[in-house]
Amino acid sequence: MVLIQKLYDVERKATLLKLDPDARKTLRLDESHPILNEIGTYIAVQSRIESPKSPLGKAYDYCLNRWNTLLDYLKDGNLLIDNNLIENAIRPLALGRKNYLFAGSHDAAKNIAMYYSFFATCKKNDVNPLKWLSYVLKNINNTKLPELNKLLPQYIDRILLD
Repeated sequence: MVLIQKLYDVERKATLLKLDPDARKTLRLDESHPILNEIGTYIAVQSRIESPKSPLGKAYDYCLNRWNTLLDYLKDGNLLIDNNLIENAIRPLALGRKNYLFAGSHDAAKNIAMYYSFFATCKKNDVNPLKWLSYVLKNINNTKLPELNKLLPQYIDRILLD
């Protein structure tokens, strides 16, 4: 856990220094790579000691099988060390799934899920959901089929929402 905390310390340093992706990659290769090598060595040694059928042995095996994928974040400064931001973004959707059970029908549940998706996309793209939905409802009938994607929150011209 101490070694993993050191990896997060490197990430905090990159954030504090407001490093661009190339500089973040360089910092990771300089500071995080040796830490990951130490973690990898520890896991490799422990996996030989631990019974492969034990929960810890299975965890070591799982990690070793994905080790190269784990190292990918070192090579791209745009990648995050974890998926916490995405997990937090989809948490309301996951909680909403329970509510979909009481939507009244399968179609109603699908509609609720669709609106959640639209509103989450609005939030992610810093678009006011009320203004977006109002604009879409007023303009969807006058929008040509091949141009419907321009009404999606991530593609909408924000000037139109003012």
